[in-house]
Amino acid sequence: MQHANPLLHGDCGSRFITVGEIMLRLTPPNYEKIRMTTSFEASYGGSEANIALALANLGVDSTFFTVVPDNSLGKSAVRMLRSNDVHCTPVILSTPQQTPSHRLGSYYLETGYGIRPSKVIYDRKYSAITEFDFGTIDLGALLDGFTWLHLSGITPALGPNCRELVMNCLKVAKEKGITVSFDGNFRSKLWTWEEARDFCTECLPYVDVLLGIEPYHLWKDENDHSRGDVKDGIPLQPSYEQEDEIFQAFVERYPNLKCIARHVRYAHSGSENSLKAFLWYEDHTFESKLFTFNILDRVGGGDAFASGLIYAMMHRYKPMDMVNFAVASSVIKHTIRGDANITDDVESIRNLMNMNYDIKR
Repeated sequence: MQHANPLLHGDCGSRFITVGEIMLRLTPPNYEKIRMTTSFEASYGGSEANIALALANLGVDSTFFTVVPDNSLGKSAVRMLRSNDVHCTPVILSTPQQTPSHRLGSYYLETGYGIRPSKVIYDRKYSAITEFDFGTIDLGALLDGFTWLHLSGITPALGPNCRELVMNCLKVAKEKGITVSFDGNFRSKLWTWEEARDFCTECLPYVDVLLGIEPYHLWKDENDHSRGDVKDGIPLQPSYEQEDEIFQAFVERYPNLKCIARHVRYAHSGSENSLKAFLWYEDHTFESKLFTFNILDRVGGGDAFASGLIYAMMHRYKPMDMVNFAVASSVIKHTIRGDANITDDVESIRNLMNMNYDIKR
């Protein structure tokens, strides 16, 4: 299972940190619609927090940095992280003087069923992380001693201060020789596709492991490579040859990239999906098995894929095992309520990834 790579740190010495927002999630029970419900189930989540939670449950030394209000909601979110072995020492509990709106971002999830898709409503404007002055933070000290930093395209969409934070973290990590993974994670409700593309273009020279490049390429130039796998605004399902071509275009433009991965979803209904993934690693493109499964909770499936890949890379899996472990991690997440893949049994993921699970549809 071992596969040497000078980029990566062995599992005994890996120290992971990620930066982002954690939110309160409110979900009507029993697949009810928001306009029908009289109660909400409360939990916490957010892309980067989900990855920290998943890795901590798999035994990785995992730290999360964010800003939350110094009130019961903020403290409850931190307590949930700590209860899952995520280190929260850097987390800032902000005062009303530091973040005047003094609020924890939230979102409402209306869970889909059958032919009815899920629906998300954000309520995160003026949250604590969007108002905090990160110029007061010594990022060199924050990132000192870590071997892996994960960032996403969601945090910079929250506001100018968050964009500056992400870019400065990338630069400091580069100076310190920290492995950097970056998930494009476009959110149309937070900013335009053009804004996301332009910012991600600035990030790419600092990235080692690139995730989530669908449904758009992350740069624009005179040849307009920006939306090669989208037609009329609809993401296309690429073939192996098409994905290999996309990966090669990224690597030629950004030779700093050591690994690129994306998962591809086939939605048969709101309750049944299939997943597979493509991975570029050490000059080759690999295609995973295809997994078909029923969905209990879809939110965080992409984050589970990312955390699965990071775990497999930290533990130096062979490339085909990396991509299959990542997809299997995502599949298992779909069977768990909440945002994060709270799975502490690595063998259950490995058993799933080793099953003869290809299903032709």
